[in-house]
Amino acid sequence: MTVAERFEALLANLTLTDEQKSDGTTKHKGVRKCLNSHYYGSSSETANSMLVGSWGKATRIRPPRDIDVLFELPSSVYERFQQRPGNKQSQLLQEVKGVLGASYPRTVMRGDGQVVVVPFSTYAVEVAPAFKLTNGRYWICDTNSGGSYKETDPNAEIEAVSTSNTATNNNTRDLVRMMKCWQGYCNVPLKSFCFELLAIDFLKTWEHRGKTKVYYDWMVRDFLRFLLAKVNSYVFVPGTYEIVWLGSDWKSRAESALGRAEKACEYESSQMPCTAGTEWQKIVGTNIPTC
Repeated sequence: MTVAERFEALLANLTLTDEQKSDGTTKHKGVRKCLNSHYYGSSSETANSMLVGSWGKATRIRPPRDIDVLFELPSSVYERFQQRPGNKQSQLLQEVKGVLGASYPRTVMRGDGQVVVVPFSTYAVEVAPAFKLTNGRYWICDTNSGGSYKETDPNAEIEAVSTSNTATNNNTRDLVRMMKCWQGYCNVPLKSFCFELLAIDFLKTWEHRGKTKVYYDWMVRDFLRFLLAKVNSYVFVPGTYEIVWLGSDWKSRAESALGRAEKACEYESSQMPCTAGTEWQKIVGTNIPTC
């Protein structure tokens, strides 16, 4: 098995099946339709909302994870809640939770910090109620410390991934998906959102960016080296330039993964594909073939 064939198989195994895609689409469109009906008197399954997170950035993998939806509420809702005392953001999430609960009475929901989580059996749909600002960004809820609104720019975040992916011949999305697989398999305590931003930064200067999957063993290895140089550092969020601290809780897992990736690359170069495959499986599990 060649390096390209190995990583082609890995990425194929991470791709949602048609059934999983259809199921997820049915779930998020149903949630969006419910909110449109209540707040706008509309039967649309897509209006006043957008997919964000992995479904919005085309970085989703299997097994299926959450589907993130940003739902734009009318300005009249903002004005109504501004008249209330107490934690307005918590109350808003509870209202949205109640609206969804009327349509999904058998689903136990929760308002969770910034989102309302609708935990279906196959997917959880996480809804972030939002108000659109004049600069094109959004306010989303933050129920912590008495409640406040947090500015976010989902369009800039989606564009950052798309632009990088186009410039690197799909390297960006492939790298993010592989790192999310490692994250899940090895319980790496680093958010998927951080992997997206780190992948973009890494590929800006990686000497083999834009090349085919023949170089993907080196891409994984070199990204892990890049990642370890970011211990206790930070990344900037596109659009708002918010600082997200990376910490170091993931350091030991990254060191282990790097050591295995280095061995795997050596075995690949030495024409020992099955031995290389054993090392790759220690990083991403049986999603990647041994030989």
